[in-house]
Amino acid sequence: MTTLISFLAFTGFVAAYVWYKLRKEKLNSQDGYFLGGRSLTGVVIAGSMLLTNISTEHLIGMNGSSYKNGFIIIAWEVTSALALIAAAIYFVPKYLKMGLTTIPQYLESRFDSATRTIVALFLVVSFVVTLLPIVLYTGAINLESLFNVSEVLGVSNSEGLWFTVIAIGAIGSLYAIFGGLKAVALSDTINGYGLLLGGLLVPILALVSIGDGNPLTGLSKVFEHAPEKFNVIGAKDSVLPFGVLFTGLIINQLYFWGMNQTIIQRALGAKNLVEAQKGLLYTGALKILVPIIIVLPGVIGFYYYGDSMYENQDMIYPVLVKKVLPLSFTGFFAAVIMGAVLSTFNSVLNSAATIFSVDVYKRHINTLVSDRSLVRIGKATSTILAITAIITAPFVANAPEGLYQLLQQLNGIFFIPIASIMLAGFFTKTISATGAKAALFVGLTFYILSTFILKVDIHFVHIWGIEFLLNVAVMFGVSKYYPVTKNVDIKDMHILDLAEWKYAKLMSVILVIVTIMIYILLGHV
Repeated sequence: MTTLISFLAFTGFVAAYVWYKLRKEKLNSQDGYFLGGRSLTGVVIAGSMLLTNISTEHLIGMNGSSYKNGFIIIAWEVTSALALIAAAIYFVPKYLKMGLTTIPQYLESRFDSATRTIVALFLVVSFVVTLLPIVLYTGAINLESLFNVSEVLGVSNSEGLWFTVIAIGAIGSLYAIFGGLKAVALSDTINGYGLLLGGLLVPILALVSIGDGNPLTGLSKVFEHAPEKFNVIGAKDSVLPFGVLFTGLIINQLYFWGMNQTIIQRALGAKNLVEAQKGLLYTGALKILVPIIIVLPGVIGFYYYGDSMYENQDMIYPVLVKKVLPLSFTGFFAAVIMGAVLSTFNSVLNSAATIFSVDVYKRHINTLVSDRSLVRIGKATSTILAITAIITAPFVANAPEGLYQLLQQLNGIFFIPIASIMLAGFFTKTISATGAKAALFVGLTFYILSTFILKVDIHFVHIWGIEFLLNVAVMFGVSKYYPVTKNVDIKDMHILDLAEWKYAKLMSVILVIVTIMIYILLGHV
């Protein structure tokens, strides 16, 4: 009962706070609904970005992976700081200058409307078949474990997971459908800092218990039990070889943090460039600290359980939570888990609705649509996508290398082709619209064939790097025969103040140094 009361109290507080903040907001305009009225501050952007990114696919999936593979997987996290620097210093100033609502809008100004539409449809499909189902399923695993849903309802474990998926999907949809980006961002901010607090409690309480009251002694015991788990340099045959940092991983990170609508939409909703840069760089600092929450608990789980759960690695985090958290904290932590799931779920729904409404419906179906009608289309899109994700979610169970690894493999289908044409658009003037479209389809086909059909014996992140080079070659080759036919200039729409944050470059240098030091210090374990 205590668990349920604390769960409902925290969840209810977040909902009430969001309602209070939005009660006077105008949510029936395009900017108001899709960009939060271009009023977001750095702290809100950072909190929303963090929680949009960190959800149960990280708590469950990355802790499951670190339990089995150790600290080598922190590359997914700490290298994010470098990509966020690039986004803050280079990409976002250009987006804000152009007054973008969606990333595909840039592709129309640089290439043509067909490229914009193709990428928009790619993105909507990628949300439905990759991120949304995995977020819902991992959230259901955690909440089903904490509340014993199947026992309470007297059903099987798989049926309990189904009911939990439906409940999460329904509640998450309400935020995205009725509140727009600002509701998502405000709820993310509270839940994000709740996640940091609740997430830190798990490893701290575990280490206190292991160290007989001293967490440092506990950490020392965990380290001495399996020092190899703390090494950050992955071997060539490991789940994440060190070499991938210099091939496909950096391309993926640049896309995810600098060009991914779900993430960058928060920065597009900033009140000015200063707040956008603050939000991005604050997120970079948080990403360096996040492995304490989403990697260390998995290694602690190895201390407790050895390799007994290697065949079911994605259950290690729920098991550890139930072991170390006092009953009085369980409800609060469940609410934080719920918040993390809702954050990513409703953020992706909002981004998908934004892309479909602005880049597909308004561009091709009804060019004269009013803002009020466009918002209605966005809400309808969110509803359809939510139902599709709920139906799809249970089919991602039992991934051989864990759910997080599955998510990254699936992301590669769409991320790398889009990243290729985005980077080509920014850094060259000779790539044509025909070349960009050819690269999209060649890259997508190459990746699906090599990773899922032929199953080439090369790490999928290296395949990302190969795919990127192939896409670049295709773009230059096709553009030679079908050259650029228009001048490309980024026009200043004079929507926001574009003065830079005075500490942006200093903070960027600090983040680079800290990232390098992590690999120097933990690379010799």
